[in-house]
Amino acid sequence: MDYEAVIGLETHVQLKTQSKMWCACPNAFGSDPNTNVCPVCLGLPGVLPVANEEAMRLTVLTGFLLNCSIPRFAKFDRKNYFYPDSPKNYQVTQYDRPSTQGGWLEFEFAGGLSRVRITRAHLEEDVGKNNHFDRHSGVDFNRAGVPLLEIVSEPDITSADMAYEYLNALKDVLMRAGISDCDMEKGMVRCDVNVSVRPIGTTALGAKIEIKNMNSFSGVRRALEYEIPRQIAAVKRGETLRQETRRWDDEGGITETMRSKEDAHDYRYFPEPDLMPFEPTDAWLAEVRARVPELPLQRKQRLMRDFSLPAGDAQVLTDNLELGRYFESAATGYKNPKAVANWVINNLAARLSESGTPIDSISLKPASVRELAELVDSGRISSKIAQDVFAECWTSGASPAAVVESKGLAQVSDTGAIETLADQVIAANPGPASDFKAGKVAALNFLKGQLMKLSKGKANPGLAGEVLERKLRA
Repeated sequence: MDYEAVIGLETHVQLKTQSKMWCACPNAFGSDPNTNVCPVCLGLPGVLPVANEEAMRLTVLTGFLLNCSIPRFAKFDRKNYFYPDSPKNYQVTQYDRPSTQGGWLEFEFAGGLSRVRITRAHLEEDVGKNNHFDRHSGVDFNRAGVPLLEIVSEPDITSADMAYEYLNALKDVLMRAGISDCDMEKGMVRCDVNVSVRPIGTTALGAKIEIKNMNSFSGVRRALEYEIPRQIAAVKRGETLRQETRRWDDEGGITETMRSKEDAHDYRYFPEPDLMPFEPTDAWLAEVRARVPELPLQRKQRLMRDFSLPAGDAQVLTDNLELGRYFESAATGYKNPKAVANWVINNLAARLSESGTPIDSISLKPASVRELAELVDSGRISSKIAQDVFAECWTSGASPAAVVESKGLAQVSDTGAIETLADQVIAANPGPASDFKAGKVAALNFLKGQLMKLSKGKANPGLAGEVLERKLRA
């Protein structure tokens, strides 16, 4: 019997706000331990939380990005548990009435488009961080109270690779919209995996096993590459898998049992008494919706559709937003946008990388790149000469046409002039000329190269080849 994996992901994302969720303490990474704290985020008696409105906006914005519905009533709840990194011994979260629910994320996978449904994206607060030393442990509460968005997927993921691509697509969406910086090294994105296996063709879910302690998307993939075969092997041996939480040992490459999984009622959820329900107005929702940007997949598809670009070029111009905007400014309305893309992706990107210059500070304007492509496409200059023109335009900021004119670089397309050059080349190279006449076709390329050299690169390469071949066959 063959088995398949059923995977759902819970992705925790720190929101990009200046302050914490319930107080004015800075939302900042890297400060000395326990310096970004106050009575509110430490949960001292007598304090009252005040919701961070920007965090509320970013939560709803995420809902729009993930095609979720936005309920007109949401509330906060207390989730009670006792851990050293939880100063209040409870977490303020959203339980049964979240701010967003019921969406989906579409992304590229296995040569096509895949869609994973989103159960909800709900807002809560982060906890502190335990630090373990040789002889003692310490707790840093700087992170406690940082706004945290938990994005819960439906169990629509079927493989480790699909989980990896989903997470990367989700990260791209969140970063493009300014929801989060998604720096995993700073703990801004963490992911828990829920995975089970079942016989192919059945619909009943197997025992859900949660995996924690993965600090990268590649770690998620490696954990699943281990855990899925482990579960399948156990089932085939006749073992009964039970719901549990396991940890991923990245160094050992294995998952290990941590504890049996608590059910939701173990947390004793109840409505947060110190916070009002959230009831967004039409005007407030419209304000948030206005912040929805063009998402990466949408942008890639548009570049391929509107500019007839291959997928690879469109991906580069999607990943580098500023470079993509430069390309669009240069290529819009031009008959051969692929030629413009080549100059932008290959030449311009290389110069930007070498010089470390921001693209908005360069003297080479988009109109000049377009003009350069036109000069080559029209035959006024050769591709080789165009490289020199580009270098001059990058340095001076002059227009390509001006550089061609001032340096006399226009391509020679006069048949008579090229015939004269061809006669000189054939006379100076009788051996290759005889080789071509004897059937060695490759000799023509040598003669063509000599003609181009004689013309200092100005001869029209196509015409040069035609003239040489005609004279040699005469």
